[in-house]
Amino acid sequence: MTTTHISGFPRIGKNRELKFALEQFWRGEIDETALEATGRELRARHWQLQQNAGLDFVSVGDFAYYDQMLNHIQLLGCEPTRFHFGGQESELDRYFTQARGVADEAPACCGGHAHTEQETRALEMTKWFDTNYHYLVPEFTADTQFTLNSLRLFEEVAEAQALGHRVKVSLIGPLTFLYLGKEKTAGLERLTLLEQLTPVYCEILLKLKILGVEWVQIDEPILCLDLPAVWKAAFEPAYNRLNAVGIKLLLATYFGALEDNLVLACNLPVAGLHIDAVRAPQQIGSIIDRLPHYKILSLGVIDGRNIWRTDLDRALALADDARARLGERLWLAPSCSLQHVPMDLSAETDMDGELRSWLAFAVQKLDELDALRTGLDRGAVFAEQAFTASRLALASRNNSSRVHNQAVAARVRDLPADVDRRRSPFKIRQALQRSRFNLPAFPTTSIGSFPQTQAIRSIRAAYKRHEVTAADYTKAMQAEIRYTIDRQIQLGLDVLVHGEAERNDMVEYFGEQLAGFVFTQNGWVQSYGSRCVKPPIIYGDVARPHAMTVAWASYAQSLTTLPVKGMLTGPITILQWSFVRNDQPRSATALQIALAIRDEVVDLEHAGIGIIQIDEPALREGLPLRRSDWKDYLAWAGRAFRISASGVGDETQIHTHMCYSEFNDILPAIAALDADVITIETSRSDMELLRGFGEFNYPNEIGPGVYDIHSPRVPATEEMVRLLKKAAEVIPAEHLWVNPDCGLKTRGWPETEAALANMVAAAKSLR
Repeated sequence: MTTTHISGFPRIGKNRELKFALEQFWRGEIDETALEATGRELRARHWQLQQNAGLDFVSVGDFAYYDQMLNHIQLLGCEPTRFHFGGQESELDRYFTQARGVADEAPACCGGHAHTEQETRALEMTKWFDTNYHYLVPEFTADTQFTLNSLRLFEEVAEAQALGHRVKVSLIGPLTFLYLGKEKTAGLERLTLLEQLTPVYCEILLKLKILGVEWVQIDEPILCLDLPAVWKAAFEPAYNRLNAVGIKLLLATYFGALEDNLVLACNLPVAGLHIDAVRAPQQIGSIIDRLPHYKILSLGVIDGRNIWRTDLDRALALADDARARLGERLWLAPSCSLQHVPMDLSAETDMDGELRSWLAFAVQKLDELDALRTGLDRGAVFAEQAFTASRLALASRNNSSRVHNQAVAARVRDLPADVDRRRSPFKIRQALQRSRFNLPAFPTTSIGSFPQTQAIRSIRAAYKRHEVTAADYTKAMQAEIRYTIDRQIQLGLDVLVHGEAERNDMVEYFGEQLAGFVFTQNGWVQSYGSRCVKPPIIYGDVARPHAMTVAWASYAQSLTTLPVKGMLTGPITILQWSFVRNDQPRSATALQIALAIRDEVVDLEHAGIGIIQIDEPALREGLPLRRSDWKDYLAWAGRAFRISASGVGDETQIHTHMCYSEFNDILPAIAALDADVITIETSRSDMELLRGFGEFNYPNEIGPGVYDIHSPRVPATEEMVRLLKKAAEVIPAEHLWVNPDCGLKTRGWPETEAALANMVAAAKSLR
């Protein structure tokens, strides 16, 4: 029988049990024992699902209370010394301190040590390759030491074994761990730390071997990147040491093709290699040609990144070809961890039957994997039900009149050549906008959302359940908008927002009002920590049937003479944070979304909204992993943004927002977006991300975030002044705005008002 396995499984639970337990724990409503019990229950449940689907192994090591990289920071004993942990804190206390920062000035942890600003900041957060999952960035300094410092992984192995499961452990590889981290000491090259890191990995492998673990999957997805030669050269000696432990290693790569790293990956001293055959099926033949005869090849033939039902006939054909050359050395798996897809389609009882038949979530992908194994070993006729369902779903999608919209096709075909250009250059627009708005130096604003209280969520849920009328819902939302506008005026902000009380999610809200989208009831995926999102599914051509935000923005603007921003999500972020149709190029779908957003921008301007923000936090995230593919992506992505923004006059100010990504290597493309103002996340990096904008001489205005909204701590005015002064060293002061890192949806009102009051005071101090 062909061996089947997975690289990882969703950890939040079918009903987001982990999210709710975490948030109860952070509020002090449950203790560590209760939180750990939830974790054990979820792991046991998910392992049983894997066993029920006939997998040869269950996956251990993919569970995390916040993030798998943070798990490894504790496992490898390299928690940053800046936190001054005293040794008496529990492992979970240290874990969440690194993830969320320290909220109070005199914490009980760390031996009562009085924290400085540097010590209270959480670890920096950024995107995991080109996904919408955020990981916590390891910090490396001159005094970084590695030591086996957590038993959690081994305890979870014992848990699974006690339940009768055969275990395959998943680890992030040492090269990927170092590559995705950051040096915090000048002159330090993090690759030099590999020499002391590798023995700790060997120690981990030895303990797993003693526990009876047969296979360990070591994830090295950086092998799908353009790696410097010195990093490539480091792989072989490191893996020689790991292989010497005598446990079977499965080197896992995903999210792209190996390309120039193909020979390196094939020849490393490991027992097997996993590749992504969904995103890069073209590499299969070359890899089989070069794979030593004793190694297994794990073929990732089921899409771990998207929710469409697998074309089982096509996947079986790929597997058949590989099986003919590899025999029993062929394993089958999803392309990557299933943490990027929702848990279980069976919860979608309200979804249209035809659309539902096109989909497969994590549990269903396990069933598809089992069907493929049966088809490969015994013939498709022995999994006839699964193969027939796959064929019917594919035919239904291909032939459905719901997928294609002739009006959208005609509009795209007839677009003028200059549809993505503003009428005048930035300098002319800037002068007109300054005359119109007459803002002070260092103008203050927020990114968009304000706290989503329980009252807001309750009335929104009641309206969705048809328990309140549209008139009552509108009245309730207007009351929230009125309160939010009033609080901003009292705080002294210069450019206001309506607070987005009516919005469930920055992508979902728009997708619900656009043609070509469908939504799930329970299709949650983890973005970071307890933050879960329910991505829309783009199944057909996209169009805007009616205005989506104009009424709310107009009402907010009627309450004040100060400018109120219209708030929209940009086409690339809607694309990136949705499950996207796979029957046409992503660029074509992005263009359709851009035209829909353009219509909304024009309508906002006609309604008297003079400042319109089009958020694109996912622009960098969508960047292909290989630089050779960047130019094409940045061209169509940038054009999509400009199309969405360029239908307005020069006096209308266009903002965009980007967060938790590295931008310095794509600054020309960001400048080419030609937004009048860009706001970016910079506080967790201590304004490090801003330096590139200064060196590039970024031409337009910019708002570097002065405090981290993902942490409950309230930074002092002096801290923000320091950051703004640091920003003014690289950006002309007359081009600087003052704002938080991101939206305030997840924060409470007391901390929000305290932080914004300090932020306004910082701006006034600089004036």
